Amino acid sequence: MIDIHSHVLPEMDDGSRGVEESLAMLRTSAEQGISVVAATPHFYPEQNDPKKFLYRRALSVKQLREVWEEGLPKLLLGAEVAYFEGISHVEKIKDLCLEETNLLLLEMPFSPWTERMAKEVRMLGEHYGIRVVLAHTERYRCYKKAPVWDELLANEVLVQCNAEFFSNRWTRRQARYMLEKGEIQLLGSDCHNMRNRRPNMRKALQVIGESGCRMIEQNCRELGIIL
Repeated sequence: MIDIHSHVLPEMDDGSRGVEESLAMLRTSAEQGISVVAATPHFYPEQNDPKKFLYRRALSVKQLREVWEEGLPKLLLGAEVAYFEGISHVEKIKDLCLEETNLLLLEMPFSPWTERMAKEVRMLGEHYGIRVVLAHTERYRCYKKAPVWDELLANEVLVQCNAEFFSNRWTRRQARYMLEKGEIQLLGSDCHNMRNRRPNMRKALQVIGESGCRMIEQNCRELGIIL
């Protein structure tokens, strides 16, 4: 199983504070049956341009590789890119896709979505061949307007939900229903640390069950994510 959304890289964002915490997070993920972890630190355009972000990410990965341990999950490098006006006109944004894929993990605004936003997302595909993965989509439920949401889905936007959506007793039924209907394609922990936002995939995988896990694994294979 792959964790498609995490903040395990040291000192990149509000995630891991250092290599020891990163190692602890990765050990915990391995113990929960995760074989691949996508490292997706936050990208905010007001803080970095893609070139600077990739330089910082490379330094962070180097720190982690220097203390790497056998048995840890494989790392795939990417980013959680915050939506911004004009994103579809920044060619270098494609460099933030999950490595070896055309998948871009995109964090939408926590405000009502507009047709302009849907157009920007569509143009990412038209301009650069990017396929957008909406990060932790369950958090946007109150912001999704039906026409805009329908347009996004029509442009083959993928849906990533967090493990907590499945493990929470109040939302697990809805989460399983969405997965069975094909409305959720990818799963992530969105883990940030070893305190209040630890890797938490085990309970979600138990709720999803064997058939649901096979569905997610098949999605990953079809999308070119190596397992």
